[in-house]
Amino acid sequence: MSSDETAPESTLPYPPIHTDKKFIVLSDWDGTITNYDSNDYMTDNLGYGKEKRREGNLSVLGGKTTFRDAFREMLESVSSNGHTFEECKELLRKNILLDTGFKQFNTWCKENDVPVIIVSSGMAPIIRAVLSNLVGDKDASEIDIIANDAVVRPNGSWEIKYRHPSSGYGHDKSQAILPYRKLPNPPTLFFFGDGVSDISAARHADVLFVKEKPGGDNDLAAYCRKHGIKHIIFEDFSRALGVVKAIVAGEKTIDEAIAAGKA
Repeated sequence: MSSDETAPESTLPYPPIHTDKKFIVLSDWDGTITNYDSNDYMTDNLGYGKEKRREGNLSVLGGKTTFRDAFREMLESVSSNGHTFEECKELLRKNILLDTGFKQFNTWCKENDVPVIIVSSGMAPIIRAVLSNLVGDKDASEIDIIANDAVVRPNGSWEIKYRHPSSGYGHDKSQAILPYRKLPNPPTLFFFGDGVSDISAARHADVLFVKEKPGGDNDLAAYCRKHGIKHIIFEDFSRALGVVKAIVAGEKTIDEAIAAGKA
């Protein structure tokens, strides 16, 4: 289902939208706020490995399969190998780090009344566990997370619970953005992403930041180039902060920022 059709039914609640803010930051979590995609990390180390994972991502980019189905297959390769949900959370707490500039970026946003919302195709319990470990419980609790969930059984086995199971995205991230478009005075929306899970959101932000990734796995950038979607490449959040500051202060227009092409 495309983001422009009838909104897919959500199996999970949404946090209240911010009706009185002038600027909103929405960001993918895995590989964007973090240094490495936690689901990729699990799949590469506990599941069927990097090569098959990349085949799945390329199939999504090529329109041969849906992100929902490819992602479920990735995670099933981990759970079917006997790795419990708690084991996965602990592995990721030990190995996943923040983007080097995110704490500074998040602090500036808090000080300037710009909400930061995580919009992820990952699972909220894992995101909360890793985020709290990296920024502390207090700061983590102040960041809304819109993500999928997990069904964890008494024996420790688990599977993903999709927010939008009827959508080919599993979690159609555009649905976290579009309600802001309907407000009488809609805010300026910044969206940060890096991969195939962000395709559903790519067309709907005022300013799209695409993270530059080592190793050539720049799937969102490839998608944007193919479909002519304007975006800004950024290496880390400290670089992106300068652009966001300039737009918020009125020192640079959105068109000027996007025309530069890189933060």
